[in-house]
Amino acid sequence: MNIFRFFGDLSHLASRFILLYAIESNRSINGLSLKTQVLYVIVFVTRYLDLFTKYYSFYNTLFKIVFIASSIYTVYVMVYKYQKSIQNHVDTFPIRYLIGGAALASLIFTHKYTFGEVIWSFSLWLEAVAILPQLFILQRTGEAENITTHYIFALGIYRALYIPNWIYRYFAEGHFDYISVLAGILQTAVYSDFFYIYYTKVMKGKKFELPV
Repeated sequence: MNIFRFFGDLSHLASRFILLYAIESNRSINGLSLKTQVLYVIVFVTRYLDLFTKYYSFYNTLFKIVFIASSIYTVYVMVYKYQKSIQNHVDTFPIRYLIGGAALASLIFTHKYTFGEVIWSFSLWLEAVAILPQLFILQRTGEAENITTHYIFALGIYRALYIPNWIYRYFAEGHFDYISVLAGILQTAVYSDFFYIYYTKVMKGKKFELPV
């Protein structure tokens, strides 16, 4: 554990609470992608399959449980509590390609050809692109509530903070996981345009808008 990973984890956790706060305060899921949230359920469940077989620390176990539970609860709330506001005509990104691409990448980039290693690699690659359906909605509608953009920004900060975490671990611990780094770089690249628009618009008090 180091300061970069710690604050990265906090940013990741904050994104979950920001999202749930946005849903409950607006009593609607307009502008949010159900497909992205379903992908995150798949990401967390596949990544933390070792939850009940390996114990690393209380911190590690707690975060795993929180992320699995919060992602499943988010989908539940979106589907059953605010289902009338689901925008199927907008949330149309074909996620089968993301799942298929992540599966293929996990077979190419893996440390060992064991079920545990392949499924862990799959979760990393899927997480790297899971936000695309949400960004697709923003691109189609051209705007979003600031609370939604804050959620996406918190997710991006989480991933961005993991880059110095990798650098620190390489020099301090001699640890380098090329799969995590490659998937993380891809995910950060996916967020790059959003970061720029967030800074030029939201951070300066302007309305978040994308060219439609």
